[in-house]
Amino acid sequence: MSDDVDARGGTAFGLMPDEPRQGGYGPRTSAAWSRKPYRHPAAGWGAAKSVGQVLLREREPIAGSGAMLIMNHGVSGYDCPGCAWPDDPGNLRLDICENGIKHVTWEMTHKRVDRQFFAAHTVAELSEWTDFDLEDQGRLTEPMSYDAASDRYVPISWDDAFALIGDELRGLSSPDEASFYTSGRLSNEATFLYQLMVREYGTNNLPDCSNMCHEASGRALKASLATGKGTADLRDWEECDALFVLGVNAASNAPRMLTALSDAVRRGAQVVHVNPLVEVGATRTIVPHEFVDMALFKSTATSTMNLQVRLGGDLALIRGMAKVVFEAAEADPAVLDSAFLRAYTNGLEDYRALVDATPWAELVRQSGLSEERIRDAAAVYLGSERTVISWCLGVSQHEHGVDTVREIVNLLLLRGNVGRPGTGPSPVRGHSNVQGNRTCGIDHRPPAWTDRLAEVCRIDPPRHPGLDTVKTIRGMHDGTVKVFVGMGGNFVLAAPDTPYTAEGLSRCRLTVQVSTKLNRSHLVHGEKALILPCLGRTERDQQAAGPQGVTVEDAMSMVHLSVGRKRPASAYLRSEPAIIAGIAKAVLPDSGTPWDDYVADYDRIRDVMAQVLPGFEGFNARIRNRHGFRIPQPARERVFETESGQAEFSHAPLPDVIPASAETLVLQTMRSHDQWNTTIYSSNDRYRGVKNLRELIFLNEDDMRARGIAEGDPVDIRSTSKDGSTRLVRAFRAVPYDIPQGCAAGYMPELNVLIGHADFSAQSDQPLMKSIQVTVTRSAARAA
Repeated sequence: MSDDVDARGGTAFGLMPDEPRQGGYGPRTSAAWSRKPYRHPAAGWGAAKSVGQVLLREREPIAGSGAMLIMNHGVSGYDCPGCAWPDDPGNLRLDICENGIKHVTWEMTHKRVDRQFFAAHTVAELSEWTDFDLEDQGRLTEPMSYDAASDRYVPISWDDAFALIGDELRGLSSPDEASFYTSGRLSNEATFLYQLMVREYGTNNLPDCSNMCHEASGRALKASLATGKGTADLRDWEECDALFVLGVNAASNAPRMLTALSDAVRRGAQVVHVNPLVEVGATRTIVPHEFVDMALFKSTATSTMNLQVRLGGDLALIRGMAKVVFEAAEADPAVLDSAFLRAYTNGLEDYRALVDATPWAELVRQSGLSEERIRDAAAVYLGSERTVISWCLGVSQHEHGVDTVREIVNLLLLRGNVGRPGTGPSPVRGHSNVQGNRTCGIDHRPPAWTDRLAEVCRIDPPRHPGLDTVKTIRGMHDGTVKVFVGMGGNFVLAAPDTPYTAEGLSRCRLTVQVSTKLNRSHLVHGEKALILPCLGRTERDQQAAGPQGVTVEDAMSMVHLSVGRKRPASAYLRSEPAIIAGIAKAVLPDSGTPWDDYVADYDRIRDVMAQVLPGFEGFNARIRNRHGFRIPQPARERVFETESGQAEFSHAPLPDVIPASAETLVLQTMRSHDQWNTTIYSSNDRYRGVKNLRELIFLNEDDMRARGIAEGDPVDIRSTSKDGSTRLVRAFRAVPYDIPQGCAAGYMPELNVLIGHADFSAQSDQPLMKSIQVTVTRSAARAA
């Protein structure tokens, strides 16, 4: 079976780098691509220059600069719509980063996509545009409905749009024939209303971007500690003696983390980065708000050690470190926190036996590190009184992601590094409020507080599990999902197996996309389709009771207020709570839920949330505190609400992450630096030294030589899925990079086409975006 995706010819999902750009991803460019290793620190003047270029391109030098002064500024400003890194209470004035400013300026653009734009372009024509060009047209201004006869989107009133959605959803034979997706951008208030509407409607089909990113982290932490979140907060990062950062590219994915890393090194903490690629953010940085250092070009180290594991080799590294800890405990029992282990944990001896039985040779083989390097990492851990271990998608997007996160918790438990200052597990969430979405009910599994929701809101929510992202895509294909509603995001490009996902969407009766900008998911539509434009995070939300603020939860469980102040891009835009309420009233005409009252004053939503959600008591009062509040977490207080009442050691076997064939490489997809999720700002990747090129694959130089591949050669990349099907992209450029032998890397969404719809983890149901088995060969048609 073959599902080859030929990049030749300019399809919607790939193209050859030196052919005219039609339907590709990055911006059109006539300049030749180039690569020059980046030798400078992260952030600093390079970031400042990049920000200035974006401000000028979007014609927002004044408003954009002003936005910097109130971004992440407590109750008087708005929360950055980019990453979920927590705000630094001591540095609110300039707690910003390059990516955040780009994201905000992209939202604040003067460009508009209005009815005249859609009248001038058919969907077929727009489908040939690059994804950059689609978003670069500017902000959506009014509701639009797809007209099949003209192949165009045409204006529709809000009332008629809601009526259409209501008719389609009420006409389904079961609520489970609809699926309601969210990206991470929804506020807590909108999230609560969305899940309330969906559950009152009668389904738990609430897939979200967490299904593709940190699902493994949540499942692992719940199994080990009975919490789906990390227990560490920013103060713990400031107080730890050792900080291990696994599978994270801080400079691009959470640039404000660079401040915490450099602060840790300066105060004498050991900072160990574990990643197949040694990224710039793992070496040195210039912190932008430290003006003297900026002026003097003075950089600060962000690490004391870098370990280049094999892709998927993190579990072997952590187990090797545990092996050294147990060895040290034989000579000095005080190495283990025996009092903590006896009082708070379960399964220690079985874990010790498992570690003892794991041979060093296999740990070295699977991790890709020498025994000496593993022992060096363990020495850092043993020398620390307080340790935080942090990780991101480089750990979670693997077949054994759950086991790896649980192994991290195992290592922390051995020395009591959970539930005391300066310690704990600390996953790095990606999108702003993706963690809040889960907290407030976006979960295809009924939350623990479902009975309380039923009581307070007087509804009868379903108790059976719904569909996650992978099952939703499958359901659209087999006809069991007939309506798809997307609250934010660009589903077709974010999801795996791009052509398969697109085909599934096109089989739906109705697709609804709530968005701020035009994107590919608007063009890959169902029989009927709606584009509903919403307010951005920076924009003023005026409702009947006056201007409204919303709340978000960061990656460390802090909840804080966000108040937009800019004039909306169009008078026709509606807030996400207002859009959800409009849909709800059309779908549930007999609902007793006071939807209009909720939209008039978001305090009323928060009053209900305070009654339903654990830890949100007194929500409206607490959110007016300048820095918000932290959601209480029993595990942080060493209260483990597992079945045993103790923190659970896991006993997973060591996975084999090495392909059976020496010709096979393991490929990971990742963002470029000038990109946020599926939004691409340029075809450059400053920190990896690449210009004007996205259709590439980073390879180890020895792997290139073994395959007769030189730098810049066009290569074909073929993947083999779990179900035996194959996928192929042609003529991507080979770029040598410092990456372990047997490993490769490339950008998403370009290489999402290589991830088959069967390629998801049995542990987490996450697509295997960091574990794609591929073969790479010179492109025959271009080899000459």
